[in-house]
Amino acid sequence: MDSHSGLVHTAEITTARVHDAAVVEHLLHGEETFALGDRGYAGNKRALDAPGEEGEIVWATPFKRKKGEGLTHEQRRINRFLASLRANVEHVFRIIKRQFGYVKTRYRGLYKNGQQIMTLPALSNLFTARRRLAMTG
Repeated sequence: MDSHSGLVHTAEITTARVHDAAVVEHLLHGEETFALGDRGYAGNKRALDAPGEEGEIVWATPFKRKKGEGLTHEQRRINRFLASLRANVEHVFRIIKRQFGYVKTRYRGLYKNGQQIMTLPALSNLFTARRRLAMTG
């Protein structure tokens, strides 16, 4: 999702056993400078690479607490800030679930479900940009 416009630019359909971080390469279009992810992306090699080279993405993932230990006040504060940025991405799912009523999936095959699921982000983009589209037309 593009953080400036709030529109979905890429979606990927996989089976349930494929982790989100495994398809992260397909979700990036190459123009990103900053990428947000949840704690599941923290173990991803790409998420742990140090930024600095030209064209490299800065990955921001929340801090994970170690077993038996807690997070410091600073780490909790950073996690809260990152969660507020990631809320924009979650807004797309609210539109898909509440505006279009897509709360449960009946499995009809990966292809058929994929076709339906790929239309939902497109409809969400139209719903998000409806005011901008009305002003230009």
